[in-house]
Amino acid sequence: MSAALSVDGLEKAFGGVRAVDGVTFDVASGELVALIGPNGAGKSTCFNLINGQLAPDAGRVTLGGEDVTGRPARALARLGVGRTFQVAATFASMTVRENVALALASHAGAATSLLAAGLARFDAAADALLDRVGARELAGRHGATLAYGDVKRVEIALALANAPRLLLMDEPTAGMAPRERGTLMQVAADLARRDAIAVLFTEHDMDVVFGHADRVIVLDRGRIIAQGSPDAIRADPRVREAYLGTDSAG
Repeated sequence: MSAALSVDGLEKAFGGVRAVDGVTFDVASGELVALIGPNGAGKSTCFNLINGQLAPDAGRVTLGGEDVTGRPARALARLGVGRTFQVAATFASMTVRENVALALASHAGAATSLLAAGLARFDAAADALLDRVGARELAGRHGATLAYGDVKRVEIALALANAPRLLLMDEPTAGMAPRERGTLMQVAADLARRDAIAVLFTEHDMDVVFGHADRVIVLDRGRIIAQGSPDAIRADPRVREAYLGTDSAG
């Protein structure tokens, strides 16, 4: 697998606080990597630096070998960086198909009406994306009628409309029922492996992390304290002390 994302010596400080301090890691195409750590560890700041919402004080971000350090989020989206957020949202008055069609039209740079007739030429492609995330049955429903777990699946379809080579997922299972969490992450894992998309996600649910991640990176106070397989991270004494607790190895 080739590296889709490379982060090298990334740093960001706010006043006297180093939120991200010399962070270096790669995510390969087709790999699902979890970025975990206690509150205040620097996960969200690291995401925002990779996604172009913040400019780093030092270090470099490369996407497929291309230096994209400091480029704004809109430019990175055009280069194939997709992102989902902790609080998922759709246009409530539009159908799911129309939401995805609008995202496809935006990615294509197509000037189109927000009316259904103007989006209709993207319907087939929208349905194909919904099929990929197991949400085809939702196509005709309006955003306002969806259960939260369904909104999360649709949000992944919206991110896929950008044809990403890197997908950043910020707390993807937040607010979901336990059964829905596993389903959603299996969708993400299947997409990563089938379509060679690099997936980097933050998550507080350790069952999700250890059940689905290929590799885990642990931040504490802005620095990486461990990275490796889920089994290695679960057993690492530094990680148990900083985040997981002493009972997590059993």
